[in-house]
Amino acid sequence: MEKTGINIWNNCLQVIKDNIPNQSYKTWFEPIIALKLEDSILTIQVPSLFFYEWLEEHYVVLLRKTIKKFLGDNGRLEYNIVVEKSSSRIPYTTNMPSSGNGAEGKVQSIPMPITLNKDIRNPFVIPGLKKLQVDPQLNPNYTFDNFIEGECNRLARSAGLAVAAKPGGTSFNPLMIYGVSGLGKTHLAQAIGNEIKRSMPDKLVIYVSSEKFTSQFYESLKNKTINDFVNFYQAMDVIIMDDVHNLAGKEKTQDIFFHIFNHLHQTGKQLIVTSDKAPKDLAGLEERLLSRFKWGLSADLTIPDIETRITILKQKMYQDGIDLPADVIEYVALNIDNNVRELEGAMVSLLAHSTLNKKQIDLNLAKQMLKNFIKNTSKEISMEYIQKLVCEYFEVSVDMVKSKTRKREIVQARQISMYLAKGHTKTSLKSIGAFFGGRDHSTVIYACQTVEDLIDTDKKFKTYVQDIQKKLKMS
Repeated sequence: MEKTGINIWNNCLQVIKDNIPNQSYKTWFEPIIALKLEDSILTIQVPSLFFYEWLEEHYVVLLRKTIKKFLGDNGRLEYNIVVEKSSSRIPYTTNMPSSGNGAEGKVQSIPMPITLNKDIRNPFVIPGLKKLQVDPQLNPNYTFDNFIEGECNRLARSAGLAVAAKPGGTSFNPLMIYGVSGLGKTHLAQAIGNEIKRSMPDKLVIYVSSEKFTSQFYESLKNKTINDFVNFYQAMDVIIMDDVHNLAGKEKTQDIFFHIFNHLHQTGKQLIVTSDKAPKDLAGLEERLLSRFKWGLSADLTIPDIETRITILKQKMYQDGIDLPADVIEYVALNIDNNVRELEGAMVSLLAHSTLNKKQIDLNLAKQMLKNFIKNTSKEISMEYIQKLVCEYFEVSVDMVKSKTRKREIVQARQISMYLAKGHTKTSLKSIGAFFGGRDHSTVIYACQTVEDLIDTDKKFKTYVQDIQKKLKMS
């Protein structure tokens, strides 16, 4: 079969897809276009310079190995990057080699004229002031500093930082942040706005909920000031719209937002929206609006893991000047895993009860007070049950898992058992290690890290863990 840039790149994608999380693959590799293959140099087109920098920083090793697999030792990768000139915002492309390649960059102009609107009369200008001044409606407490990073939000937070550094100048436009209630969508969206206002105070930033936007729109219709309404929002440099899913079924509001969106995007302004679902799962929104949301990046927030929940609680205590015993923090973090809002609410209730009743906070008080927050389960999953389930799944004996053998399949079963015991029981690391053949807590930490790494890089291994977790949930 003749080698072409497209089929070589498609082969590369199959390997890459099997070695990184699905969301990362969709975000960083699906937008890439294979252009050509000449003299073992594969040229691919990426949407922006930031996109290129991210690939080179996070995936260069994987890319090198994959290119070598299909093109041999002389195989090289070159990027064709769509860039925007700061003065005219007219895109052009520049070719850049991947790290370690010595090819020279070359530039090819691609004319793409953009029509800019003339000055817009804005009725919201404060009389006597030359420049439009707008209250951004941002909560100053929502910052990147107090938005705790974890696996649950790393992509969204990194994209948010990139947008805050260069609003309208990245491929993340629009930036959609989505996830169920209570995971920090509003916090992150407003953190971007606050950072932009801090570093670029002249930028016009506005935060608005979809409900408020709808209310303002209908008020402008009633007062016959619709042009003023549209002109105001078109004058913004950054619009942050919260809970965009609430526009479902409101056709007129969607229509006006669609036109505002188009104007801002065409003139290089930044749009940030939050939603409870990904664009493909939103019902009641017009397809043309959904297609606009898909132009940029959709980054999800998921339920934080135990380590992130503990860090969130410690941050909350630090801000409030409170010191709590470590076992209380761990108990709260282990038992409240729905969302960050419930986590913080449980801590507030605990502190309030302690203050009003003048009781010292200890583990017994925490267990007593948090009954309303903690889900009751019909039975507690034990380490014995986890071990039995894992051994049955891999068809190995319990004695072998607890033994000193280093056979690959036995080590794999032992590490998965430790990982699940840490995630599904309230047992300490020391006790988990002792249960699985008298090992110490550092062995458990290493096993859990190994499992997490393999889940991210080995698709088959990830399936093993997911299958066993499903069996645990059904038990």
